[in-house]
Amino acid sequence: MRGGRAFAANQPWQLIVTLYGLYARQNEGWLSIASVVRLMADLGVDGQAVRSSIYRLKRRGLLVAEKVGGTAGYTLSPTARHILAEGDARIFGRRRATLDDGWLLVVFSVPEPERDKRHQLRSQLTRLGFGTVAPGVWVAPGHLETEAREVLERWRLGVFAEVFRAQHVAFRDPRENVRSWWDLEALRRLYTDFIERYRPVRERWSRGPERDAARAFADYVEVLTAWRRLPYADPGLPLELLPADWNGLAAETLFTALRERLAGPAGEHARAVLMRPARA
Repeated sequence: MRGGRAFAANQPWQLIVTLYGLYARQNEGWLSIASVVRLMADLGVDGQAVRSSIYRLKRRGLLVAEKVGGTAGYTLSPTARHILAEGDARIFGRRRATLDDGWLLVVFSVPEPERDKRHQLRSQLTRLGFGTVAPGVWVAPGHLETEAREVLERWRLGVFAEVFRAQHVAFRDPRENVRSWWDLEALRRLYTDFIERYRPVRERWSRGPERDAARAFADYVEVLTAWRRLPYADPGLPLELLPADWNGLAAETLFTALRERLAGPAGEHARAVLMRPARA
């Protein structure tokens, strides 16, 4: 992971992706436009911004216009379903690697006439959290083998790459390698930003039995939208190779606590809104 940035405010289209990931798949991937507008209003986003963001997601091939019972709405595309299923595993089934897992190496070479594929390869490996050993040689913890193979196959990039399982034998200290292959300081800043931004949310909910389901919904969608990029930026590097004061553990604990507190009432609020008669 290179060039990590501090968290910016969640964009409306990102919040909509979270909405669909949390609640649309319980309804065969479909949500009415009216229900999305109502739910996004709880997040402080107006209807015009919602419709503009939905159009953007449609152009990117993530949403498909579909009427259900005469009601206008959008359903998840097959590509979006793949991405969300992959995200479920990475976000909610997050695994921390151990030294025994070894390493996964992806070595690729792309002919100049197809240099757009080179960019696509780098983009996909970066998105999965791979580090860079050298030009055309990328590395990740070994437990990402299945995920990496599926992504390379889905984007038809396997013809340009070879994938290897490896163990580090010599010569540098593995901790030095990790610092070289990943920008740990940039990643630490991302974790710090998440903690500073959402620790007050946990403290507010910890002070008493707050029962505002709409507030829980807004907080949970915001928290999950902000968090979901971090398990990709950090592919679950072995703790033995990270600094002793690694703040990724505190950030993960914070996210887990917020999810446990907010997911239930947030879901109740979302279901109540989705059950209302839709008016497009």
